[in-house]
Amino acid sequence: MSTPALFDMTGKVALVTGGSRGLGFHMARALGEAGATLVITGRSEDTLARSAATLAAARIRCGTIAFDVADPEAGRAAVDKVAGDHGRLDVLIANAGQAHRAPLGEWTAQAWDTVLNTNLRSALFLAEAAASHMKRQGSGKLIFTSSITGIMGRATIHAYVASKSGLAGLARSLAAELGSFGITSNSIAPGYFETDLNKAMLADPAFVERVVTRTALKRWGKPDEVAGVALMLASRAGDYITGQQIVVDGGMTGTM
Repeated sequence: MSTPALFDMTGKVALVTGGSRGLGFHMARALGEAGATLVITGRSEDTLARSAATLAAARIRCGTIAFDVADPEAGRAAVDKVAGDHGRLDVLIANAGQAHRAPLGEWTAQAWDTVLNTNLRSALFLAEAAASHMKRQGSGKLIFTSSITGIMGRATIHAYVASKSGLAGLARSLAAELGSFGITSNSIAPGYFETDLNKAMLADPAFVERVVTRTALKRWGKPDEVAGVALMLASRAGDYITGQQIVVDGGMTGTM
């Protein structure tokens, strides 16, 4: 098979949660540019509409569904709608997430549950819904956005770190269960990227320099630099990769 054919997504349908901005948008765009039909999700209909218009201007087929991934029933309904509308679902990128910062002793059960439900519980039930369709096809790709904080740890964002560690484990567990159905399951662990969601950190010169100093490539990542890994895992190029966490961090976790 030729190299271009390995990455060709023509005829494939991909659902990307949190796909209206940040890394999710760039991962979705990469799949769309390779020929996939996209459905991106988020909580804001306005943001989704703007992002879909940007993709449409690039001649990428893209639909939108606005819902909160923390609601398992809404997630299942979204997955079923995509599969029903398009007759199949080939790729789920469970990317939506949020963070909460507080020192130990100031966390509440509500704050903990909100982050875990959004970042981790949602991924399980979205994967369950997606797998029910993928099993009938005999193929499918589950991709979860974890984080290098799930490997290294970081003070005060305890629920975020726990949820991202959990996503890596969830990907491995689902890989073991779903492999016989032709379904792969992997996670991508980004490092620090120049996205709108990281504006506060990027506005802090000391933190920016701390990241640069600790990163082998001596810079923050560009959002489209995670897109290639997502495309590899979603396409035939990743057919024999499952149960893995692929780190995209410019060397931060691999150097001293």
